[in-house]
Amino acid sequence: MGKELTSFKAVMKSFMVLIVTALAMGETLAMAPDLIKGNQMVASVFEVLDRKTEIVTDSGEEVTAVEGTIEFKDVEFCYPARPDVHIFRDFNMRVHAGKSMAIVGQSGSGKSSVLALILRFYDPISGKVIIDGKDIRKLKLNSLRKHIGLVQQEPALFATTIYENILYGKEGASEAEVIQAAKLANAHSFISALPDGYSTQVGERGVQLSGGQKQRVAIARAVLKNPEILLLDEATSALDVESERIVQQALDRLMRNRTTVIVAHRLSTIKDADQISVLQDGKIVDQGTHSALIENRDGAYYKLINLQQQQQQ
Repeated sequence: MGKELTSFKAVMKSFMVLIVTALAMGETLAMAPDLIKGNQMVASVFEVLDRKTEIVTDSGEEVTAVEGTIEFKDVEFCYPARPDVHIFRDFNMRVHAGKSMAIVGQSGSGKSSVLALILRFYDPISGKVIIDGKDIRKLKLNSLRKHIGLVQQEPALFATTIYENILYGKEGASEAEVIQAAKLANAHSFISALPDGYSTQVGERGVQLSGGQKQRVAIARAVLKNPEILLLDEATSALDVESERIVQQALDRLMRNRTTVIVAHRLSTIKDADQISVLQDGKIVDQGTHSALIENRDGAYYKLINLQQQQQQ
């Protein structure tokens, strides 16, 4: 049998091809989990983009003027992600125009769901949410929201200047209007003290500002919008005592003569409301003014306030 000989050059060529191929294959296989994960992530992004909202925003009656009477009539509601957990069954509530209603209760009692339904982030399964005698499902959503102001526990600030963030409340407002809104929100003094004043960048989600400062910028935005209906969702609960006092002062100014729904647990925020509703498992178990409710020592409100005062001691 004849010997089949090969040259050194051919051996080296084969050797190098094998080494380089093995390295490339190894790197590719090492990336496999990331490629799979990336593929799944892209799929989930497209899934969100392809989702169609069930709430039609551009049809219905245009809202020109709002008095501010809000009514919940036999509302049944549960979140789409948890269809088996009922938040409300036959829920009824009425807020008179120009008056304030504070909603209190333990976590999970449905307080914030009331605001979500007024803003029409969700539609009830049955029953109606009515503003000025009209079912909000028959109103053009964008035009309805122009008449509603929202101040949340964690305000939605954008990564731009303080001026732009306030201006978001009312497109085309003048500089004088923006400054006046900031003054009413007790924000003008701290903004003026900043090196760049109103041109200060607030950073992503407002990270450059303290909690109280962010809250006052959000209130200035609401003042500029001048809505007939104001929704306050735990607007002072994350603040220290001094910031809360300044913010509460600004909120009191903002609430004057407009329909206000306040979701809160701090006594200082709720005690001056025209009406207080105590929610428990999606039902109003107690309703009245602070002075009337506090009289009933067996009532849910007295127990809530008592518990809060014990925790503060």
